[in-house]
Amino acid sequence: MALTLYVDTARWRDHHHQVREQFPGIVPVCKGNGYGFGHERLAEEAIRFGSDILAVGTTYEAARIKDWFSGDLLVLTPFRRGEEPVPLPDRVIRSVSSVDGVHGLVGARVVIEVMSSMKRHGVSEEDLPKLHAAIEDVRLEGFAIHLPLDRTDGTDAVEEVIAWMDRLRAHRLPLHTMFVSHLKSSELARLQQQFPQTRFRARIGTRLWLGDEEATEYRGAVLDVTQVSKGDRFGYRQQKAAGDGYLVVVAGGTSHGVGLESPKALHGVMPRAKGVARAGLATVNRNLSPFVWAGKQRWFAEPPHMQVSILFVPADAPAPQVGDELVAHLRHTTTQYDRVVER
Repeated sequence: MALTLYVDTARWRDHHHQVREQFPGIVPVCKGNGYGFGHERLAEEAIRFGSDILAVGTTYEAARIKDWFSGDLLVLTPFRRGEEPVPLPDRVIRSVSSVDGVHGLVGARVVIEVMSSMKRHGVSEEDLPKLHAAIEDVRLEGFAIHLPLDRTDGTDAVEEVIAWMDRLRAHRLPLHTMFVSHLKSSELARLQQQFPQTRFRARIGTRLWLGDEEATEYRGAVLDVTQVSKGDRFGYRQQKAAGDGYLVVVAGGTSHGVGLESPKALHGVMPRAKGVARAGLATVNRNLSPFVWAGKQRWFAEPPHMQVSILFVPADAPAPQVGDELVAHLRHTTTQYDRVVER
């Protein structure tokens, strides 16, 4: 009995094809836990659709993936002097976000990141005059810009890229390739039309691998079902049952990532109100689980255990049976499943 990731493989791959059609020259991204599929699987898929390059998060990921993918590997985390050296083949391309970083990679293949409105990292406009001499000692694969997901100030993503293209061109820096992130296909087409001599390559991870939510589904197997009455004590902390119903033990606990949740940016009154309500319920040990039964997301009876969760299903709902599977709404990037079933 397991926490299982079910994949509609044909539908999943059809989505890959659609994204690749929208973004010619796409650079698939495989970082973290491989968006829930694992590095080896995504490397296989990138080979399957003929990608010449795969972007990874760190040098450590590049060291692992190099044996599964024979094309170029683009490391997205910028190089820093003093970082731990990791043996990597010549086909690995390093991102650099400072002039000092370029000087520290003599002879290497590099992509130079420019500072976008993300304000995370990147060379500034003031750095550009210093780049001429620096790039003579490296093999420049292009420039890159990482754009924000939301633009609440109403600014135009394309205009931001154009502004950087103009700056780079004004300083007579080579513009044969520009790697971009978080652009729509229509925006990418606008840029390609305006700068026909530059090849724009979109680095895409989430939209490529997880863009069709119906192609994948997590389910946890029911391991045990125990009927309880209101007031019965149960669990590690011997809490009292809030009402008549069933304690349902389902595969999927903290070791799988169940119960883990990353902070969310809330926009608008209603989402904020719901967030306050959830926080209030948590103070009285009422936490909604990711598991669904009989059309409703069910409450944790107590905090999830390492490999299982215990849910409370009220008596007015049908009782699950051992062996049933409950759909689970889980984040791919934080979930460790027991098995994959291809359909």
